[in-house]
Amino acid sequence: MKKKLSAGVVGWPVKHSISPVLHRFWLETNKLYGDYALFSVMPNNFNAFMKSLPHKNIRGLNITLPYKQEVLKFCDSIDDAATRAGAVNTIVVNHDRKLLGTNTDIYGFVQNFKSQYPQWSPNSSPVAVIGSGGAARAVVIGLQDYLNVKNIKLFNRSKNRALSLAEDLGGFITVLDLDQLSSELSDVSMLINATNLGMSGQNKLNIDITNLSQECIVYDIVYSPLETRLLEAARSQGNPTVDGLGMLLYQAQPGFECWFGIKPTVTDSLKEHVLSALAK
Repeated sequence: MKKKLSAGVVGWPVKHSISPVLHRFWLETNKLYGDYALFSVMPNNFNAFMKSLPHKNIRGLNITLPYKQEVLKFCDSIDDAATRAGAVNTIVVNHDRKLLGTNTDIYGFVQNFKSQYPQWSPNSSPVAVIGSGGAARAVVIGLQDYLNVKNIKLFNRSKNRALSLAEDLGGFITVLDLDQLSSELSDVSMLINATNLGMSGQNKLNIDITNLSQECIVYDIVYSPLETRLLEAARSQGNPTVDGLGMLLYQAQPGFECWFGIKPTVTDSLKEHVLSALAK
């Protein structure tokens, strides 16, 4: 009898996760005998859950909040992406039942952008990034390591957190207060919101982007709503835009390929399927 391939996502809470929707879509479209499960694990049970993982019939996991840092200690090895990010969002259980940790948020951010602007170059212009959390860290790494960006302006309410991120990652990163944003936008080639501000149920992102050049790309990693107020404002003044849905979809590709042996594709039908689930 053919063995069922299994993977899943672990977090607390985790019922909001959209990962099962997209992984099950790929399983079905690729006609694979497998499943993708939700593991809702309370913090006091996380250690026991992770220690039992090598003994479960499971190929790997996505890791979501609040465990992206805590899971590092359970990995037998982590790759360069996870080391740079200081966080793991994907685990692969190899044939020796060892746990290999990686971070695919960087890949997701870069691939989403390249899928829409494959020829883009910063041309020595700075890129503006809003945020200093885990997503902002992945964005900055993606810019530095894969998009050849040498000059980053990092905006955040808490300058200390942003300064810590800049010190960790190195390179030419100028840390600025979010209140300074509008006066610092005239020379940037891309503006990226790497926070959850503007997401459904979160606080609004109240910024003035009228000083952007018309060629500047505006990228919002938020995907619910798909058309954020930031993207709406950018489009209304003629700026090219990138929404956050593709980052969500592309970051799932490497894990699925490792677990199930097929690299899935990000298609319009997948996007429609996920957007339909988000609308419920």
